Amino acid sequence: MTVLNGVAAPELRTQAYAARRVRRPGIVLAMLTFVYVLNFLDRQLLGILAKPIQDSLHITDGQLGLIGGLYFAMFYCFIAIPVSWLADRTSRVGVLTLACAIWSAATIACGMARTYPQLVLARMVVGFGEAGGVPPSYALITDTFAPGRRGVAFGIYNLGPPIGAALGIALGATIASVFDWRDAFVAIGIVGIVAAIALPFVVPEPARGGADAVEAGSTGTYDKAPFWATLRIFFANPVMTLAAFGSGATQFVTYGLGNFAVLFLIREKGMTLPAIAIWYALAIVVGMGGGMVASGRIIDRFSQESRRVFAIAPAVSLAIAMPFYLAFVWAPSWPLALALLTVVMFFNYFYLSCSVTLVQEEAAPNQRVLAGALLLLVMNFIGLGLGPTWVGAASDHFAAHGATNPLQLSLYTLTPFYALAIGLFLWLARTLHRQETVR
Repeated sequence: MTVLNGVAAPELRTQAYAARRVRRPGIVLAMLTFVYVLNFLDRQLLGILAKPIQDSLHITDGQLGLIGGLYFAMFYCFIAIPVSWLADRTSRVGVLTLACAIWSAATIACGMARTYPQLVLARMVVGFGEAGGVPPSYALITDTFAPGRRGVAFGIYNLGPPIGAALGIALGATIASVFDWRDAFVAIGIVGIVAAIALPFVVPEPARGGADAVEAGSTGTYDKAPFWATLRIFFANPVMTLAAFGSGATQFVTYGLGNFAVLFLIREKGMTLPAIAIWYALAIVVGMGGGMVASGRIIDRFSQESRRVFAIAPAVSLAIAMPFYLAFVWAPSWPLALALLTVVMFFNYFYLSCSVTLVQEEAAPNQRVLAGALLLLVMNFIGLGLGPTWVGAASDHFAAHGATNPLQLSLYTLTPFYALAIGLFLWLARTLHRQETVR
């Protein structure tokens, strides 16, 4: 056992962690999750309010897919890289605060748009702001919670999307049905501005690597992350790249479906906005939220035995989800479709906590924001950028050729991406197994 100044190494590690840990981690996690709720809520409003927006601005499914997919992702994915490099070298809390203020102000601008180009511009600025939202939060959580507790922490943090989507559906659909779709954007943007003001008073800036085990004799300090070296490390690491591309293939399905699910349920399954506000919101909370929590607990339980769980869990969950997805698209009534969609969403989202936790633990403490941004770059450009764009374009194509159910047919075309994602995660599992064998 290593001894330094009469103190055993394990005790030194415990003392070092106690000195560097963040106080009130539960409050920090709650605030970061709330900001993520707003982040996802703002992002999902376009899909939730697709029908009234189409009626007001006279836009097609293809135009809707572009504005919710490629146009948004062009800013969201690529701006995240320099922003995250800056956050790794400066204050992650400061970057997150500024980002929240920008995307919230741009959300208000969406509600003021009177033409399609104005809405496109406002959504691009929303993407610009949201680029600085998630990667700093990943690093803040990793430096707040010790290994063995991060899976549950990320599982709770990743409740942001289901809660944000559910609130967006409940509030957005309710406001739109009682008032106007523009009022929903303005009201939610104002809440985001208030959250940005409160954020730096609630979330402290933790020490980089502060929750990691500190070896005896280590100072626990880290140099500022080099930009190009971090990029090379990420894309040269098969674990990180396979996690990113597997997640991207998964998100091609989840975003392709998510941006058009409300429109599909209204147009082709007969749901109404008031029904959407209650039942679809409930399906997202139970389905997506349950999947986030379950996946976090699974990886904390089994990752200490083998890191292959980070890949096997999403591969198995997607294999279970695929037949339920096909049944959802086929279902002749909205109650049956919604019940099947709840099961789909539960198993569709195991990948997120798995990939985020794996990449954050693979990256050095001073490179975690940028590593998280690179993960998001790959999976969001593929999923968020191309998924909704694909579905919208396919729907326009089928409609132009006389199909009476074009959106249903376009959703069927997402099925091969389930198989692709499963294959990539199985490849990742094999890679992790080889690493464990070598060690």
